[in-house]
Amino acid sequence: MEQIKQNYYGSLCTEMYEILHKVAPNDELRFYLSYAKKGQKILEPLCGSGRFLVPFLEYGFDICGMDLSDEMLKKLKQKAPNAKTVCADITKYSSNEKYDYIFISSGSVSLFTNIDQCKNILKKLKDLLSPNGKFVFAVDTIAHRCKDDSDYQVAVSVKTEQGYDLLLKTKNYYDEQTQTQFSPSVYELYNGSELLQSERMDFQTHLYKFGEMEEYLREIGFTSVKTYSSFSKEIAINDSCEMFLFECSSY
Repeated sequence: MEQIKQNYYGSLCTEMYEILHKVAPNDELRFYLSYAKKGQKILEPLCGSGRFLVPFLEYGFDICGMDLSDEMLKKLKQKAPNAKTVCADITKYSSNEKYDYIFISSGSVSLFTNIDQCKNILKKLKDLLSPNGKFVFAVDTIAHRCKDDSDYQVAVSVKTEQGYDLLLKTKNYYDEQTQTQFSPSVYELYNGSELLQSERMDFQTHLYKFGEMEEYLREIGFTSVKTYSSFSKEIAINDSCEMFLFECSSY
């Protein structure tokens, strides 16, 4: 039986992601750029195919990207051959390098559904910060939960450069006790009615309640934590927003 890695972006998933999310949304990009300064060493874990990293490079910032998906990093290198990247599992990554600014975009921290593992990753990233460094990231909230579906439904259909049809079929189930959104997915590539390739993905995210992540961040040693509900840096006050954005430091 095929072993499916949780939240691993394979070749078909990467291709669809590139078609749908090739360019970073302007408001989100401006948010992460607002913390960057020339001369800083910047790290973007879970950088994917580089929709944030590449603009940072174009603005002249010293940035390194890290991702577990070799398929995603190959796409990034096509766009920016000289980009500094590391293909690594963030749960096992270690380095003596220190960074002035670390950011993780697009709610990707929610992909770590095991909370103990998530806290270990956050602690690891805190240890990679320079004394005055900042860590900025986002998570999905419980307002982001999907409607439960018992059967696979076609969620997205796109055309590839070759003219093939690439479909994403998914179903959803939310577990209230663990606050985990389960969205098993199947990517299918068709030439007309002929199935050329299929790929399964075990997609899971932890959806956060207001105040939950703040507790974890203080537990691992961050002394300053700001929580925003939008890319315009409105202070979060409840769970009604679909994403929390965190600005963390240890001054």
